[in-house]
Amino acid sequence: MSRPPIALSCGEPAGIGPEIAAKAWATLGAHLPFVWLGDPAHLPAGTPHVILTDPSGAAAAALTGVPVLPVRFPAPAMPGRPAPENAQGVIDAIALGVRLVQSGACSALTTAPIHKKALQDGAGFAFPGHTEFLAHLAGVGRVVMMLAAPGLRVVPATIHIALAEVPRALTAELLEETIRITHAGLIRDFGLPAPRLAVAGLNPHAGEGGAMGREEIEMIAPLLHRLRAGGMDLIGPLSADTMFHPAARAGYDAAICMYHDQALIPIKTIDFAGGVNITLGLPFVRSSPDHGTAFDIAGRGVADPASLIAALRMAQAMAAARG
Repeated sequence: MSRPPIALSCGEPAGIGPEIAAKAWATLGAHLPFVWLGDPAHLPAGTPHVILTDPSGAAAAALTGVPVLPVRFPAPAMPGRPAPENAQGVIDAIALGVRLVQSGACSALTTAPIHKKALQDGAGFAFPGHTEFLAHLAGVGRVVMMLAAPGLRVVPATIHIALAEVPRALTAELLEETIRITHAGLIRDFGLPAPRLAVAGLNPHAGEGGAMGREEIEMIAPLLHRLRAGGMDLIGPLSADTMFHPAARAGYDAAICMYHDQALIPIKTIDFAGGVNITLGLPFVRSSPDHGTAFDIAGRGVADPASLIAALRMAQAMAAARG
């Protein structure tokens, strides 16, 4: 029996989401069926599509066009110019995707990029981003953002905050939760029975024995020692400037980093187009392309669907790992 399709929420229709969804279907077809949750009028002109009433027909529909479960929007999609009246539709498409995966009608959720300011201005969106909204819909208090590409998985312990705020936000409790959720996610979603985690230091040279900061000595190292005593395979705290070359990456399954750029710069350098954003700790599989709405190129037909295709493939593999 075939697995249910992946739900693909439309994201911001004024961005590249509809275009890369159409290109993803053209590449994947029925080999990896997904159902697009959005307004069919927002797909690029001439895109073959099939209107569905439920996701079960996605595999058959994908033979001839993009399978669409319609979410009607009040305004057309104007490339590069988000319409405030469409903001609620973007939110509704995400919420529909969550309901579909929670009910078992879809096997995983992949989300196209949103524009947070457009949602805040148009619909009073009260969340910093996709991840926090999905955690709210799922009733989960704490989730973890992972960026994954072939050869590297990274997890930032703190995410979208100013660099000056990181030392204050980076508590032992936060770091422990991040490590535990990542460890459990690698087992459940990636089929790794004994994950190996590398943990970066906060300061240059991991503090260099206290000469450049004491967070490693006073907080990070004692926490890692305690978790190792509980059976986790952990190395660190490591100097972040020496933990991402090929030989170092071969020694771990995921890197826990202390802040956003410490994690995202290496993965985007290694594989800018193929990186996938994954949310660990949800009761369902969620992936997303690792890029934004790209308003500057929307509507020009030049957007690269590689990250979305990678996100769909990752979601399929993770759903299979969960069984």
